[in-house]
Amino acid sequence: MKRFVLTLVFAPIAILVLLFAVANRQLVTLSLDPFNAAAPALTFRAPLFLVLFAVLMVGVVVGGAASWLKQGRHRRAARKARAEAERLRAEADRLRDQVSGVEPAPHRTLPAPVPF
Repeated sequence: MKRFVLTLVFAPIAILVLLFAVANRQLVTLSLDPFNAAAPALTFRAPLFLVLFAVLMVGVVVGGAASWLKQGRHRRAARKARAEAERLRAEADRLRDQVSGVEPAPHRTLPAPVPF
C-alpha cells in the first residue's frame, strides 16, 4: 500500500519535471562576473533546466543546513533531558530497592536502538 501511495504521488511529479526539462532545453549563458558584463571572466553555457535544477538543489542543501543549525539547541536539550531521565530512573530504582530491603541492582541502561 505504501509503495502504491508513493507511486501515486511521485509519478505526476516526475512527469511534470520531465515536461519542464523537455520544454527548457535551450542553452543559456550563466555569468559569474558582476563587474564586467561585456566580457565576463567566468561564464557557463548550459540548458536552462539544468541551471534551475542546480539552483534548486543548492537551495535545498542551504535550507537543510540552516534548519539543522537552528534546531541544534533543541537536540542538545533533548540529550540533556534524556540523560536526566535516565539518572532519575536509576535513582528511583535504587531507592525502591532500598525501601523494599533488596540489595541494590546494577545500573540499568536502555537497550541499543534497532536499525531499520
